[in-house]
Amino acid sequence: MTNVTVWNENRHEQSNPKVREVYPEGIHGAIASFLKKADLNVRTATLDEPEHGLTDSVLKDTDVLVWWGHMAHDEVRDEIVEKVHQRVLEGMGLVVLHSGHFSKIFKKLMGTTCDLKWREADEKERLWVVDPSHPITEGIGEYIELEREEMYGEHFDIPAPDQLVFTSWFEGGEVFRSGCTYRRGNGRVFYFRPGHETYPTYHNEEIQRVITNGVNWTAPVKRVRPVYGNAEPIEKIENK
Repeated sequence: MTNVTVWNENRHEQSNPKVREVYPEGIHGAIASFLKKADLNVRTATLDEPEHGLTDSVLKDTDVLVWWGHMAHDEVRDEIVEKVHQRVLEGMGLVVLHSGHFSKIFKKLMGTTCDLKWREADEKERLWVVDPSHPITEGIGEYIELEREEMYGEHFDIPAPDQLVFTSWFEGGEVFRSGCTYRRGNGRVFYFRPGHETYPTYHNEEIQRVITNGVNWTAPVKRVRPVYGNAEPIEKIENK
């Protein structure tokens, strides 16, 4: 069974009654709830726990880390980011949601600013499936329509994705690369855009399906990481 850790900074839920109304168990609780129904072994972790809930033992036992952050990116300790980064290189999957595009770990993995345009105007979002052959789109039709969401617009300052899975269109006219996959070291990374904290996006069954598919896709292949550095010859080298 895949071991999943759902990480959330859990700050909006403490300070904004509207967010608590939408996600009474926290955003992490809502995501963990539907992942558990998919027969995944799920735990949660939050920013204010010791070591942000991401201790060495937790990270070692995590196959896929799901990350949601927004207002407290700078409070994530650099040494924890380094440990998460190393685990991704070793093979741990990483699913980065919504404003996690500005998280320290995502920017470190991308090597760019990960900046974008944004607007909160209660506008419709239509997420078009642009790679229907990808496992992350399993069970999804031609598009997902969300009645209200925050707009993210291009240019999105990220490296060209290994695979572009979803592209969003917004009522105000912008478009955005909303579902992007990457490989880093032995690990797989999936960025998925929807999920502003004041909208019930994570209660949408199609969004839940995509995140669940993303967790399954990023889950590591069970193999030993390659050995690097100076190497002894496999075959005997004849002196000439």
